Amino acid sequence: MTKKKKEVRALKTFTGKVTAIKDGDTFEVLYDGEPERVRLAEIDCPESAQPYGKKAKQFASDLCFGKTVTVASGSKRDRYGRVVGTVTTEDGVNVNEALVKAGYAWHYKDYSDNAQIGVFEEEARQKGLGLWADSKPTPPWEWRKNKRKKK
Repeated sequence: MTKKKKEVRALKTFTGKVTAIKDGDTFEVLYDGEPERVRLAEIDCPESAQPYGKKAKQFASDLCFGKTVTVASGSKRDRYGRVVGTVTTEDGVNVNEALVKAGYAWHYKDYSDNAQIGVFEEEARQKGLGLWADSKPTPPWEWRKNKRKKK
């Protein structure tokens, strides 16, 4: 029995309910009866096995799990097929920015042209919020690269 390949939908902006938080920057959003995996654009949270990874996931969960959100993606998807976008809660909270402001995400400069997120990161860093309480936190892209080298 072959598994039917899921049709990839072009989604610029859509509204749906968050049904799962995979990690700090990856959610599942139920849209039109189908789950869509969403990766938050322009930020990178610590991986689950990294320090602050579980706290980033909990912070994201507290903000939007079980709630209706709007995802603005410009129809972008990453190499894993995830919708890449900005998530906003019904009460107007930009989840991408909130994670950075709270110190639970880095500004992912390689994939962002939004300088304001960099400002939010610097403010969190100066205040020692979240992962910035550590003197030298390891960015998740470096952590992933080091993990691949060990294999």
